[in-house]
Formats: sequence, C-alpha cells, structure tokens
Amino acid sequence: MRFPLVLTLQALWASVCQTMQHYPAWGHYDVCKSQVYTDEGLTWDYMACQPEAMDMTKYLKVTVDPPNITCGDPPETYCALENPYMCNNECDAENEDLAHPPELMFDFEGRNPTTFWQSSSWKKYPKALLVNITLSWSKTIELTDDIVVTFESGRPEQMVLEKSLDYGKTWQPYQFYATDCLDAFTMDAKTVQDLTQHTLLDIICTEEYSRGYVWKYDKTVRFEIKDRFALFAGPRLHNMASLYGQLDTTKNLRDFFTITDLRVRLLRPATGATMVDENNLSRYFYAISDIKVQGRCKCNLHANSCVFDKETLNCECEHNTTGPDCGRCKRNYQGRTWSAGSYLPIPKGTANTCIPNSIGPVTRVCDNELLRCQNGGVCLNNLRCQCTAAFTGLLCEKPRCESELGGCGGPDSGQAALSSTPLSTLLLLLLGSTLLREASYRPALL
Repeated sequence: MRFPLVLTLQALWASVCQTMQHYPAWGHYDVCKSQVYTDEGLTWDYMACQPEAMDMTKYLKVTVDPPNITCGDPPETYCALENPYMCNNECDAENEDLAHPPELMFDFEGRNPTTFWQSSSWKKYPKALLVNITLSWSKTIELTDDIVVTFESGRPEQMVLEKSLDYGKTWQPYQFYATDCLDAFTMDAKTVQDLTQHTLLDIICTEEYSRGYVWKYDKTVRFEIKDRFALFAGPRLHNMASLYGQLDTTKNLRDFFTITDLRVRLLRPATGATMVDENNLSRYFYAISDIKVQGRCKCNLHANSCVFDKETLNCECEHNTTGPDCGRCKRNYQGRTWSAGSYLPIPKGTANTCIPNSIGPVTRVCDNELLRCQNGGVCLNNLRCQCTAAFTGLLCEKPRCESELGGCGGPDSGQAALSSTPLSTLLLLLLGSTLLREASYRPALL
C-alpha cells in the first residue's frame, strides 16, 4: 500500500513545484554563491543575488515642510468636511492624546482610534495650502509594490508624487493627481491601464484618486508599481523571467523603479464642493494615517542581505564588491572594471564578480561569444575554462598528454589512445561536445 502513497506524494510535489515555477515570486536571486565540484576540486559558483523585499517605512526619515504646518501650535478645533456643524476634532501639540505629529503616518496600523498626522487648517485662504512630505532613506532602494498613501481627511484635489535619485538634490515627478488634470497641470487625464510597454516611463496625471465627495470610503491614493510590472510579466505577474529580462536590457527601466527619496506635494485639500466655504475654513486640511512603501535595498545584484546599522541601511556585499550599494570593487580586486550583476541568463543570472589584481589587466580570461575555450572547454564566469579530460591550459589549448611520461606519442599517453579511436567515433564525440557547449550558452527558461 505504500507505493501508491509514495507515487501520489511525488505527483503532488511535482504539481507544487510546477506551480511555483509558473508563478515565481520576487524572492528569486536570493543566493550569491554556492560550492560546486569540478575537475580541479571544490570551487565557487557565483550568481546574481538581491535582498528580499521588505517594508521600507521602518528605515526612513520623514520631514514635513513648512516646519510649522503640523497642527496643534496653537491648538485648533476642526470641523468635518461633510458636516460643517460637526466640530469636535481637536489638535494640541502639547497634549499627547491630541497631538498629530508626522511619525504617526508610520506607526502600527489597526489601533483604535486611528492615529494620523494632520496639517493646520486652510486659515490663509485663498492663499494655497501647500505641504511637502519628504521620505528619505540615505540609501538607494528599488520599489517592488504599490506606494499607498491613506488619508484620514478627504483625498487632495491636487497633489504630486515626486522621486529623487540623488538624495534630494534634484527631483522629478512620478505622477500627478487632480480632480481636473487639464485645469490643474495642463495634462490629459490617464490611468495606468492606458500605458503600454513603450509608454511605461511616461509621467501621467490621473483623476482616479481625487474625484468623489463620499471620501469616507475612498481614502487611498496609489502609485501603481505592480500594474507597470504586469506590462511585461502578465496580469498575475506569472512571467517574472520576462520582467527580469526587460529590467536588464531596457534603458532606464530599472532606474524608473529606483529611488533614494520620495516626496508627496500636497497642493489643494479636499473641498467637497465647487465653492470653498470661507466662513468655515476649519473644514479644509490634510490628514494622513498611513504610507506604505515596499521595496528592497539596491545592491546591484551583488548582495542578498541588507542591514540597518547606525541609522543607515547598507548592503552586505558579495562578489568581492564594496560600498553602500556594492557599487565598486574591493581593494586588490580591481583586475577588471566593476560591473553590476545581470538577471540574465535566467534563472541564475551573471554575477560579474570583481577579480584579484594578480590576474592582470586582462578583463576576461574567456568569453563564450568572442573568445571560446578550445577543445570542448566551457567558460565559467569569464574567469577560467573548464577543460575536458584530455586537455589543459588557460584556454584548454594544450593536450594533457604533453606532461605525461613518454609525451603524446607514447603508448600510454592520452594522445595515443585518441589516435587509435575510429574516425566515426571521433566525429560523434566532437558533435556531442559541440551540442553540449552550445546548449550551455543558451539562457535557461524559468
């Protein structure tokens, strides 16, 4: 009775494995190297690797500008947007129970009552109520999921999400949000569903998260990361191999999802009507209960972990690299120019390890495209040729029998044995070697 059970378990396991392969997760490339046995003994096989995605809000620093825009100094009472006579929302910076500092945008969600940051009200109307909320990591990170901002107030009628790649020195827009894109930003309204593979990098203005008076049930504003991934990986992200390949080969695509800082620019609060009630300006303000940013440390595919030490995130670099992003070769490992790892070929990628200076100025010992290993040898990580049994040397160019007693002409030499082999057998061996070698050059499918 055990055999049918074993067969059933094997079939179930095969089904699970097939499902896992068909719907791969972002956890791929989590191993930087592994030990393998070769003809020359135990050696390292290097692979592209990256840290797991995580909640990046645990590691950020938040700044709100102007500094005095947070409510509570002086204390203030607010009215509800949908009911101007409901005025029981107090804010007092000196009272812990009534204060709404910026840190409450990132505290544990699920508390009751909900905690949130809140701005002062629109007391200086018609002067614009402008607020900049800046999230800084002091580290380059790669986004892996939607950015989600949850408002406790009505969602802004005008807002911009911006990104920086140089630690806040320069900024560029990620997405515009408005009740009327043409009026606010002189842009046609679009949604992420209007984008294609060719227009993915376009900056759009969307009205999807700004319209609607019943704001109690529509609190979130999104920057859709996964919908953009789906343009390459399919609607269920089932073809991550395609996405990884595009990230490797499409210019500026990886940078599009890479940031050091985010900035939320709040330009006009929710008013809930066509006209602002100037007799009750305490109805208009911004309040944010949560911001979600999911991503991973950018380590240029040279690390599979990232540590938070002394208020700073740093990659734990492999492949003889160093730096916060593993962006340069370690000292004495500059035998060739530093290069980021590559997702290709799927599924292991290419490590592009830094090599010791002692190897000399040659950047590649072997190259499967231009400088092939000879006599059936296989190029490993561009560092050395793995030779067949009958040959040796840097490029497998030397018959191994040359170092044997009696040389290659002796009766006990590998060359003598080779010469006695029928021609048809030699041709078959040569053909098989060629097919194996060519198969090793093709990237494996995920």
